[in-house]
Amino acid sequence: MIFGAVRDELIARYGEPHRRYHTMVHIEDCLAQVAASTDMDDNQRALMDAAIWFHDAIYDPTRNDNEAESAKLAAERLSVAGAEQAFIDKVSRLILLTAGHSVQPDDALGARLVSIDLSILGAVPERYDAYAAAIRFEYGHVPEPLYRAGRAAILKRFLESGLLFADPVWAERFEAQARANLAREIAALTA
Repeated sequence: MIFGAVRDELIARYGEPHRRYHTMVHIEDCLAQVAASTDMDDNQRALMDAAIWFHDAIYDPTRNDNEAESAKLAAERLSVAGAEQAFIDKVSRLILLTAGHSVQPDDALGARLVSIDLSILGAVPERYDAYAAAIRFEYGHVPEPLYRAGRAAILKRFLESGLLFADPVWAERFEAQARANLAREIAALTA
């Protein structure tokens, strides 16, 4: 679905020098999880692929509107590429879900997207630690004491929010390891 100049633009965006986690490696990991999902039809797969390609296209750690701006960019680029408005609206909706990673109970596609986006939380400890270090790099503008307090607060909210993964397959696969990773990082941040 993402071809030519748009694909090149997105690859360039994911290669911006201020990024360490929100890169093409993250996008490729997410796309691989969609490709491995055997329970989606072609339309769902196309929506997911487009949403993943665009969900972090705009990424500035000093701003809080990255997902909204990424959704706008997706709408613009997909419209120029000739996508139908219904498809564009669905992709934009999915991208916006990644802002809070919260979905309605009957939103299976949204649950899958936010679970894929958060799957790094359930990675093996070494990979999770590399992710945490990459996030710290991206937030290098934040002084260490403020970063530690803010990051710990965010991670605690994740732990207190019930299930981390809205998709039951991802919850079964990643929930326990994600909780262990988050608890370990919180302990390190608050030590």
